[in-house]
Amino acid sequence: MSAAATTAPRPGLGVWLMAARPATLPAAVVPVLVGSALAASQGQFKPLPFVAAMLASILIQVGTNFANDYFDYLKGADAEGRLGPVRVTQAGLVSPKVVRNAMTATFALAVLVGAYLVSVGGLPILAIGVLSVASGVLYTGGPWPLAYHGLGDVFVFVFFGLVAVMGSAYLHQDAFTAEAFYASLPVAALVTAILAVNNLRDADTDRKVHKNTLAVILGKRFTRWEYTLLILGAYVYPAWRVTQGASLWSLLPLLTLPIAVRLIRGTWTLDGRPLNAILKGTGQLHLLFGVLLSVALLLA
Repeated sequence: MSAAATTAPRPGLGVWLMAARPATLPAAVVPVLVGSALAASQGQFKPLPFVAAMLASILIQVGTNFANDYFDYLKGADAEGRLGPVRVTQAGLVSPKVVRNAMTATFALAVLVGAYLVSVGGLPILAIGVLSVASGVLYTGGPWPLAYHGLGDVFVFVFFGLVAVMGSAYLHQDAFTAEAFYASLPVAALVTAILAVNNLRDADTDRKVHKNTLAVILGKRFTRWEYTLLILGAYVYPAWRVTQGASLWSLLPLLTLPIAVRLIRGTWTLDGRPLNAILKGTGQLHLLFGVLLSVALLLA
């Protein structure tokens, strides 16, 4: 732990933006876009629940980022040789107590917005909200943090993919549908790919601090294959929709395939800090794919 962290100066807006990690926000935005677009394509769209779901999703993402910053610092996982973006607690820019309070306040705001969503969607939305907030904390916090036991990939696939898309569609449709499940799969695959390349980059440093991600447990070669299959797997859904009678507009997300191929090549040729470029590119791919998929759902 950094001694400076206990006497950190009052953080400014730039520091809080660093802590919130805006580059990760597409992971919160895309599932709501896709789930809502699917519902709208079937003539079911509720503007206020859409806005509230988007806000709640962003707040949960930011709260999770604060939680990771705080709990990884407490566990000593953010060592001096960290290869990823600056963590404000470890860098001494914000005190642990202030980051913890920011995490609590952000999740509290998410719960407040979620109360409205529960009034719209009932008990299923309540269950989704409670589990999402709890998982955001337990990802790196608690006595058995998910990210430290190889379960981070499963958590992200389920909550930032399947649950987020299906829950967003449910708010408009009042039902969980097979279509929403299928549409959630490429979103889940791409958001998990972001975590996979993040863990690939950090495998060596994570091993030293006993943060047992899948990349640490199963190795870098496995993680590169995981990333490759997740990225390519996302393109199965648009093609499958065409075989089910949807129009060729469904193929819009395939416009991002050249980007995907370049990123896959990068994961097999780069290691360590240079993978930050692949991480950033994967986040951009996730956003662009999600926007094109949403448009395709509305047009096809």
